[in-house]
Amino acid sequence: MHQLEQKQTNLKDFQSLNMDWYYANQGQPAGPVNDAQFEELVRSGKIQPDTLVWREGMAAWQSYREVKTPPASSGPLPASAPHYAPGQGAEAVCAECGNLFAIQDMIRHGEIYICANCKPVFMQKLAEGAKLNTGELNYAGFWIRFAAKFVDGLILGVPFMVVFFLVLIPQIRSGKPDQFNFLPTIIQFGFVFIQMAYQIFFLGKYGATLGKMACKIKVVTADGGRIGYGRATGRFFAEMLSGMICYIGYIIVAFDSQKRALHDYICNTRVIFK
Repeated sequence: MHQLEQKQTNLKDFQSLNMDWYYANQGQPAGPVNDAQFEELVRSGKIQPDTLVWREGMAAWQSYREVKTPPASSGPLPASAPHYAPGQGAEAVCAECGNLFAIQDMIRHGEIYICANCKPVFMQKLAEGAKLNTGELNYAGFWIRFAAKFVDGLILGVPFMVVFFLVLIPQIRSGKPDQFNFLPTIIQFGFVFIQMAYQIFFLGKYGATLGKMACKIKVVTADGGRIGYGRATGRFFAEMLSGMICYIGYIIVAFDSQKRALHDYICNTRVIFK
């Protein structure tokens, strides 16, 4: 009997160490994520102090500010998360503006909540049959991604070609074949380095290169968060692999349900419309 009680205690301790988090994302519950992923969401700003969160052992959804030090469970753990933002004095995230409001001051449409300030705009969208913000990611397809890549190619390629010929033509005229043989290789490596710095900087800081900005798309994590510089670096090298296999890594975007390229699979990223 004592051994059985000990095993049950150990099991509860194990469960308490492996409880997943859920959080509010544009008016919808998102998750589960483990502790490490949860901390990364906090560091990236995806989870703010007012963001509603929940994990096993909590009776209801609470803002992250209130649960920075999660309280110990004082009773039986619920089997699943309570309904997102239930009505007993709780708060919810407005699907239009993304701010936190009391449930009693909001209207509900399906599984989303709308604050009083956004209600006229939301009702207008309903009347016009416009697309509603349901918190789901709107994935960018093959052709819009191709257009963004084409624009980036022009931004980087045109200056490169100008510099290439300005340096190359004088070398041809000078009749120095040894220098001429090494120069194209040096310039090409320089172009790859500039391309790498370009993509890592813009994707890490803004989530989109200039070409993607022009096409109104951006790169995010699987749950819609920022990818950061580390993932942007990995994505650059993974994208090289997509091109090395006859561009098949790019072509699979047209056939994937979430419009993922090979480098999106490798780095667990998504390309969505802003």
